[in-house]
Amino acid sequence: MKINTKQIALLGIFAALSVALMYLVRIPFPPLPFLEFDAGRIPIFICTFLYGPVYGMIIGSVTAIVQGLTVSAQSGWIGIVMNILAIFGFVLPAGLVFRKKTFKRLIISTGVSIVIATLFMIPLNMIFVPLFTPMAVKDIIGIIPLIVLYNVINITLNAILAVMLYKVLTAKIFNKLIS
Repeated sequence: MKINTKQIALLGIFAALSVALMYLVRIPFPPLPFLEFDAGRIPIFICTFLYGPVYGMIIGSVTAIVQGLTVSAQSGWIGIVMNILAIFGFVLPAGLVFRKKTFKRLIISTGVSIVIATLFMIPLNMIFVPLFTPMAVKDIIGIIPLIVLYNVINITLNAILAVMLYKVLTAKIFNKLIS
């Protein structure tokens, strides 16, 4: 896993973009006030497609820590850990399936990751949400359909936007920059 100066610079740019998008694009999910869409995952997913799951997890962890210390501070360290695990739920499968970089693999890896991340979020919500809200596990079981709906929407929107931007960014000009 050798990394050059250009890649380090681009990883920094992806981290900065992720943090900026996390601050700027936050859309609440009205049925569950503790959930909101944020576009900060788009650069994390693109980074994963470019460099693999390890770098996606690093950028995702940095963003989750910044988010947990700022705009989502009410959930504290519990929210940070949950957010990191949620990001890993998408990034790890996407990065592993997309090792052979073809458009077909990109679509398959994205679909697999949407399903895995959505299913992964069910137990994460049951474990972590009671730790930073007054909700009990039995309350969370009652809202699992809403949690699944939220995660399908959130992850799918981030993934679709990431795939579209990845395809644009990996055109011949950008390929020279990232190699």
